[in-house]
Order: sequence, then structure tokens, then C-alpha cells
Amino acid sequence: MPLTPKAPGERRDDVVPMTPLRRRIAERLLSAKQNTAMLTTFNEADMGTVMELRKEYGEGFQKKYGMKLGFMSFFVKAVVQALQEIPQLNAEIRGTDIVYHRYYDIGIAVGGGEGLVVPVIRDADKLSMAQIEAVIADYGTRVREKKIKPEELMGGTFTITNGGIYGSLNSTPILNPPQVGILGMHAIVERPVARGGQVVVRPMMNLALSYDHRIVDGREAVTFLKRVKELIENPVRLALEV
Repeated sequence: MPLTPKAPGERRDDVVPMTPLRRRIAERLLSAKQNTAMLTTFNEADMGTVMELRKEYGEGFQKKYGMKLGFMSFFVKAVVQALQEIPQLNAEIRGTDIVYHRYYDIGIAVGGGEGLVVPVIRDADKLSMAQIEAVIADYGTRVREKKIKPEELMGGTFTITNGGIYGSLNSTPILNPPQVGILGMHAIVERPVARGGQVVVRPMMNLALSYDHRIVDGREAVTFLKRVKELIENPVRLALEV
């Protein structure tokens, strides 16, 4: 005997116009997919040493500077050093020319109420880790309060995005044109890895580098990401710049 279908409940759609910011984000993401030869390469980093440094010096850092020592300042420092060694990732295409930037304006993707925005840390190579953390904290506050200035979202040469704060384990970040590189950070997860012939449990983070294959070759992209990994796993090199 066939069952008598129940009367459907209320079914409705809410139609909400896109905000100007949301429309702009959509336009830029679509442009990146259509107008670049985007590829992504992956690696992983052992975050143990950075975590130990934050545990050992974090309290003193906060007392001295009034803010927490986050992961992002380590990655900004590592990215700048890797860009200095692999300048193809700190470039853009203008017509038939390749423009190599000799300054390092690093965009930091920040989630706001209307979507992801990317304020820029100007001259990041000239800033200390405390100064980088201060800029990031200021941007985060003003993005949430919708007080970020349009000019602060313009002109970056490379971008870092951290999906790990939302629990992402892996992703293929989309380029932020006209930039030709973007680094994706992900959640730190304890998992077994081989060390010296032994299996040990380490706090690991997956890293993803999306790049524009029109001017960045695979060798350069892989070398860049490997260099970031090396610097994060041995962060004393960030201070010594070796």
C-alpha cells in the first residue's frame, strides 16, 4: 500500500543582494581563474620548533609588546627570505613584460563579515616580528569593525592565507592578481612521521603554493616552498638570514 505523502511545509528562498565588497571579491576570484595559468604544489612543515619557541618566549613577548606571538610572523619572515632567493614569485606580468619587485609587500588574508579581504604589510622585509604581529593585529581588528581603508588592500606583491584557523587540512588557494604566488597555511595536526629511521608523532602543517605558470616554473615553485619549509622547521635561520 503506497504511503500518502505528507503535505510539504513552507519552502522559501531568501534573495539577498551582493554587497559591493562581495561583488568585487567574486570578480577578482573569477578573473584569477580565467586569466592565469594557475598550478599548486604541496609540502608539509614540522611545526614543533616554532611551537616550542612560542611556548618558551610567548609570555615574555606578550608582556613586552602587549600582543601574542603568533604563527603568521614566522611565515611572513620565511616568505620574505624565500622571495629574496626566488624573485620570480615576487613579480607580475604587465603586457609583454615581467616586473620583478624589489620590495616585499605581503598580503595577509583576513576573514571579515563580508568575506575574505587581503590587507598588505608594507616593506615586510624591514619589520621585526613584533612589528609584523602589531600590523596583523591592527588589520584584524579594523577588518572586523569594517574600518579598513581601500588603499590598505592594494598593491601587495605576494599573499599568505591561513585556512588552518577554520580547520582546513589542505586547499588550493586562488591567486590574488596581479600577484603570481600565494601561500596557503593549514591546520596543525599531530601525525606519525619518519625521523632518523623511527616513527614519531609530530605536529605537522600542510603547505600549498599556488603560482602562475606563465612566469613561474615548477622548479622555482617547488624550491620556494621547500625553502619556506626549511625556514619554518629551523626558525633560527630567520634571525640569522642563512
